[in-house]
Amino acid sequence: MADPARISVALVDDQPLFRTGIRMLVESQTDLELVGEAGDGEQAVALAAGLRPDVILMDLRMPVLDGVEATRRIMADADAAGTDKPKIIALTTFNRDKAVIDAVQAGASGYLLKSAEPEFLLAAIRTVHSGYSVIAPGSVHELFQHAARTVSPAAPDLSVLEELSPRERDVFLLAAKGLANADIAGSLFVAEATVKTHIRSTLAKLGLRTRLQLVSFAYEHRLL
Repeated sequence: MADPARISVALVDDQPLFRTGIRMLVESQTDLELVGEAGDGEQAVALAAGLRPDVILMDLRMPVLDGVEATRRIMADADAAGTDKPKIIALTTFNRDKAVIDAVQAGASGYLLKSAEPEFLLAAIRTVHSGYSVIAPGSVHELFQHAARTVSPAAPDLSVLEELSPRERDVFLLAAKGLANADIAGSLFVAEATVKTHIRSTLAKLGLRTRLQLVSFAYEHRLL
């Protein structure tokens, strides 16, 4: 049984050698506990349901079931069971992997390169456990812009913002461009607490969980 005083972590990757390295890294930390491992997406879904780890490190390219679909099923199963959703960090070899965007849209809290420094990976686990998103070093907007250029141009889909108030739309667009709450507040001449309220309301209305998903949503619907 996982120690409630520590962050429980599960690792999903089809390379045993990579799993061994990550296992040793996680187990070296007094506040982290590796509670399970899986070698493919099907095993990951079963592991998540049985162990309910706080954080899952999820490889995106695996046999049987890839990390994107595994993420989608894990989130759906948690919804159906009424349990807390794990925070999932997608692991990828390539910084411009389209699967990263799919994973974020499926519910991942961020992504890291598999070549990331050990200290960065450990910090990322703690960060997503605290409720924040993480991204590999570099601009997240470059990733989404690269993906957007690979599909046919289309007009902005403004209909997806119909449920938002005019002020929520303003906040949404500024947040999607990467502005911090303080900068958004300064641009709109409102209090930072007001911005936070609008962000929470906007995420709820759009069915999103994180600001990273908000950025992905904006690019998906050609709003930027």
